Amino acid sequence: MHATPLPTADLADEYGDQLRVCDVQFTSYGAVRSFSGPIRTGRTALLGDLMAERARDNGWAGVVIHGALRDAVALAGVSVGVQALGTNPRKSGKAGHGEVDVPVSFGGVTFAPGDVLHADEDGVVLLPASASTR
Repeated sequence: MHATPLPTADLADEYGDQLRVCDVQFTSYGAVRSFSGPIRTGRTALLGDLMAERARDNGWAGVVIHGALRDAVALAGVSVGVQALGTNPRKSGKAGHGEVDVPVSFGGVTFAPGDVLHADEDGVVLLPASASTR
């Protein structure tokens, strides 16, 4: 995780074809608007304020959800980055069918554990773990 996340537009200029750009347009919901760090993935997840607080408490810079979240007003006060497609008031089913640390693909890119994600108001981009940032 970077103390000051690098702007995604600057990363696009610097890394060109090494950079993978997610084509999905997300909305920012957390108190932190830009974040970066190594990727952990989860499949079948719903994020609300309690999970966002756990992410913050575990030192995560942020969370990107290719789906909806809930508790949007409360999320705005949690010091973690949160980007998602939208909101939905339903709670999760907690059926235990999720997977963690598996490749997840959407928006024309594959999110793989160990790659580095950068997110801000301009978008979500990925660098392979082998690429170094300034």
